[in-house]
Amino acid sequence: MKRNFKVLWLGAVLMLAIFACVTINIYFPVKEVESAAKDIVSDVTGKKPDESQNFLKPVIRIFTISTAWAQDATTVSNPTIRALKDSLKELYAQLLPFLRKSLVKEGDDGYVLLGETPGLGLKEKRDLKSLVDATNQNRASLYQEVAKALKIDPSQVGKVGETFAKEWKKALEEK
Repeated sequence: MKRNFKVLWLGAVLMLAIFACVTINIYFPVKEVESAAKDIVSDVTGKKPDESQNFLKPVIRIFTISTAWAQDATTVSNPTIRALKDSLKELYAQLLPFLRKSLVKEGDDGYVLLGETPGLGLKEKRDLKSLVDATNQNRASLYQEVAKALKIDPSQVGKVGETFAKEWKKALEEK
């Protein structure tokens, strides 16, 4: 009886040790999301990426080792993403004057925040809040669609938004 108990105890400890060593890593494709963010934000804002160094890209690629040629051809686009980009273009054009006046700010999470609104009447504040809400709803949908297109786990959508936030802020600084 004692021997069976020792064997069971040893088996349980061994199983616990094996399962304790299992780690689950969820891959987040940083470069792909950054590339998608640059493309989408430049389309929405009308600000095209800097093309000044593009003439060197083919020469540099000849002398460097690429991990996968197919990665360069990967783009994130589907009918839903294109529709969201079109909607965000219209919203961004309306939002831009308020962004420039700092009445609305780009957050670190990829969403716009309503700031202090001195001098605005009740109707203007309501309209601005509606604009901010519509923009954030479209951005949330966009981030989910980008994550789905890149086969990113839904729990990682926040990271997609944070990656986009950097590009939204860059675009605003360049305007």
